[in-house]
Amino acid sequence: IFERINSTGTRLTIVDLMRAATWSQEFDLIDTIDGMVLEAIEPKGYGDIDRKAVLRNLSAAAGGGFTVDSIDNLRNRSPEELKVASADTVEAYKKATDFLSQELGVPNAKIVPYSNQMVVLAELFRVSGKLSATQLTSLKAWFWKTTLTGYFSGWNSGQMNSDLQAVRSFAEGETRALDLGPVPFSRSIWISRQFRLNNAHAKMLGLMLAHNRPRDLVNGQLVALDRALSWSNAREYHHFFPNAFLKAQDVEVTKRNCIANFVLLTSASNKEILDDPPSVYIPKLREKLGDQFDDVMRSNLLSPEAIEAASKDDFATFLQERSDTLHKYALGLSGIT
Repeated sequence: IFERINSTGTRLTIVDLMRAATWSQEFDLIDTIDGMVLEAIEPKGYGDIDRKAVLRNLSAAAGGGFTVDSIDNLRNRSPEELKVASADTVEAYKKATDFLSQELGVPNAKIVPYSNQMVVLAELFRVSGKLSATQLTSLKAWFWKTTLTGYFSGWNSGQMNSDLQAVRSFAEGETRALDLGPVPFSRSIWISRQFRLNNAHAKMLGLMLAHNRPRDLVNGQLVALDRALSWSNAREYHHFFPNAFLKAQDVEVTKRNCIANFVLLTSASNKEILDDPPSVYIPKLREKLGDQFDDVMRSNLLSPEAIEAASKDDFATFLQERSDTLHKYALGLSGIT
């Protein structure tokens, strides 16, 4: 009936349908998600987390799981049971966002690579009173590893069920890590993936750079990460090999815009570089930065080998060297040997 009376043609989500299925005078699903869960984490920058992610956690808190079938079973819960699950979910999201912001430096929901990472984190903090230092270290590696491998890019029902069990085993101290099983990944992601706002590996680049405390390429000052990681636009991220220069060299657009060709750079500093090739602007940076030059480059995950290639306008070698540096750094964060 709820679907049929939707005469406006608006596409209904599972949240809309479950709102209808669970509605009563005592409980409204969307009011609960928006007015309790998301409102509680809005001051932390996480108020625009996907409603469906919150719904998965409500389902788990009500004794079910993350899957659609489990979510559908919410219709069999009483308003009182749903209220208790909602209150537990609020507290879980507070703890999960504290972990992301304080332990990993993720300042807002926009730069969380996958919304379902939040689902797993919230469930873990719901069932665990307090994590040990060892567990926190393991959980940080889990975050980086799931981002690097793209684990959540196709999260299916089987993974949801196994992850739910893994969360509970980890919380109870039965396992030392959240086991993902064998997850293949490619070293070429930094070259094959484009830098886009909705790309998880582009977000990972931003977070890795933030973790490495980047300094401005032109003046050597620490980059203001609050703007760079707001992720509402990509204005703080710029091509190391300028786009116009590469276009004039007939470099294909996918290579020009690959993740490995991006660095953090303020708009003011970018104006000093403009469209100059690296062979022109790198010597100027060396002169300006003096003995700080190598440290500033490394803070942006630019190795001496990558700089040497860039100084010769050797874009292909630069990409390989930068990609290797990014990948080694990502492997270290992920605890992958």
